[in-house]
Amino acid sequence: MSEHQTADVNAALRAFVDAIEDCERYRTFREARERLDEDEDAQQLLQTYQQKQIQLQRGGHDPEIMAELREVKSEMDDNETISEYMQAEEELIDLLDRTDDVISDRIGEEFARSTGGGCC
Repeated sequence: MSEHQTADVNAALRAFVDAIEDCERYRTFREARERLDEDEDAQQLLQTYQQKQIQLQRGGHDPEIMAELREVKSEMDDNETISEYMQAEEELIDLLDRTDDVISDRIGEEFARSTGGGCC
């Protein structure tokens, strides 16, 4: 790729990133993320949920831990900050998936989706 082509690609990429940053869905996501970061109760629920998941992974299926995990998940579902964040994240992911579809159609191959496997 020539320097001119690289500059054109970089300019187009910058315009794309600017458009995403100006998008209402992205702004909503960032605001929801900031609220989540500042909400100590929500952070505690997330941390407890992750700890329970780790316990299950390390200790195998334990009905007591599964029940605790379900209880924490229910509390997370009822937490407004977490729910708003999850909704905003889902909407942003949907936008980015549709963007990926458009790019993939234009270039005639999968653009940003994992096709599985690696080089080794």
